Amino acid sequence: MLTKADDYPIHQTPEPVAFSGTDRNFYDRYFFNGFEPDGSIFFMIALGLYPHLNIIDCNFSILVDGRQHCLRGSRILNSERMDISVGPMRLDIVEPLRVLRFTVAEQNGIAADISFKGRSFPIQEPRFTRRIGTRAFQDVTRMTQNGRWSGWISIDGRRIDLSDLAMGTRDRSWGVRPIGDSDTQTIVPAGPQGYFWQWTPVSFSDFSLFYHISAEPDGTIWNRRSALAFDDAGADHHRETLDTHMETTLEAGTVWPEHGLLTSRFGADIYQVEFRPFQRFQMKGAGYFHPEWYHGRYHGALRVEREDFDVDPIDPAPMQNWHVQRLSQLTLTRPDGRTEQSVGVFEQAIIGAYEPLGVKSDREIARWDQKD
Repeated sequence: MLTKADDYPIHQTPEPVAFSGTDRNFYDRYFFNGFEPDGSIFFMIALGLYPHLNIIDCNFSILVDGRQHCLRGSRILNSERMDISVGPMRLDIVEPLRVLRFTVAEQNGIAADISFKGRSFPIQEPRFTRRIGTRAFQDVTRMTQNGRWSGWISIDGRRIDLSDLAMGTRDRSWGVRPIGDSDTQTIVPAGPQGYFWQWTPVSFSDFSLFYHISAEPDGTIWNRRSALAFDDAGADHHRETLDTHMETTLEAGTVWPEHGLLTSRFGADIYQVEFRPFQRFQMKGAGYFHPEWYHGRYHGALRVEREDFDVDPIDPAPMQNWHVQRLSQLTLTRPDGRTEQSVGVFEQAIIGAYEPLGVKSDREIARWDQKD
């Protein structure tokens, strides 16, 4: 099956670009967050293509005045991976690895025209490969980039123009991860299950600092790294370290982070960042663990709808509410002792058990579309 992409030199297998190996869970995703430093607006975009499910979907969620406004869309991909649009929502790659534009033609009261410009060349995170027993759960490559936003967003006729201070992060990932309807076949033996994830792509005056960790329920780390990317740095000018650690406390009665202290050692240079969260974004607004709009679910030829919800009264107990990003006040201490204030994102997901933070659960995480 030939498509427009086949005329570009981007093949990775002997097959046409419409096919990506043989795993039904192969995906190709764009993710963005953006915010004003005062928290007056915090938005997120998650756009995914699922070639072997023949689906593309997009979630655009905007947090304003304590309420998340979400525009969601899904359509049949028709095997054409070069058409990165879902209904009124469209992503254009203006300058690869540098500038991308996201537009929403007004629908259900939401419209937008926003552009992201990277501060430096993207970092490539270590490959994420994990099994649950003998079952492949994740095999993913991710690149991450901090940047600045420009443009405007409109909600029910209220236009919000982004300021020169608007910032955020994008990640670009592809490979195998849970998508669509989960496999009903029981994993034998199931063994301990849990997924712990923290991600803090933060920006300061002249550089970006990236940290992430993936760990097992008992705290065993299977993927972790910090990276420094100074503004306008090329691909060969990033600094990386595995000598990095985040001390975390949880908000009482939840699996949401309440405070964090990150220490990353790059040789003799120690960078320390304190995180003091002041705002919470529910990742279900971008489709993550949403009970109906989880990524890759089939909704017919084309479906677009809006959902709004208030953040403060959300019940922290259901699985759909466990995964969050927290906008945080940051205090950076540089290797020479100088300090700097900024604002950035602290993302955390604890799915299932995580012993180091006292989280107990018997949830089978291989069935990600299960209802509470």
